[in-house]
Amino acid sequence: MQLLKRLLEKILEFISIALLITMAVIVVLAVVFRFMGQSLVWYDEVASVVLAWLTYYGSALAACKRGHIGFAGLFLSLPKPLRIIAFIASEAVVIIFFAVIGYAGWYILGIFGDETLVSLNWVPLSFTQSVIPVGAALFILAEVLSIPMAWNKSMAGIDYEKEAIDQAIEDARKS
Repeated sequence: MQLLKRLLEKILEFISIALLITMAVIVVLAVVFRFMGQSLVWYDEVASVVLAWLTYYGSALAACKRGHIGFAGLFLSLPKPLRIIAFIASEAVVIIFFAVIGYAGWYILGIFGDETLVSLNWVPLSFTQSVIPVGAALFILAEVLSIPMAWNKSMAGIDYEKEAIDQAIEDARKS
């Protein structure tokens, strides 16, 4: 399971970096073309799509690393029986929420039919919006794959957010 988690993390890192570079190139191109008096008609629409994709893939990556905001101090201050209930409830809420998002995203894809982007009429809207169910599925997968580590550390009373910060500081001191 750890191998699958690490593989997913590396794939999501690659995709997120590629999307970030793509976004930067699009923005720089738009500025250069606008400066030359030749605005790109597709810039706004494509930049918005790339930003949405970056958001979904990046959030799945953050889920894989357990990097989303949390209340570790409050959570770890709970007695162990309540911590168990809170852990299970929070995981269930997150997974159900993204399952609903994924279902709604999949349902909406069918509604788009043959619609395309306004500025690039060869790009189907269903392709650009496919990130919703795909991103939701990736988030659920990342969450499920990271549950064992989060469970073990939570039950041991280890703040994995603080642990990650301490590790980053240690890595920075070494370099």
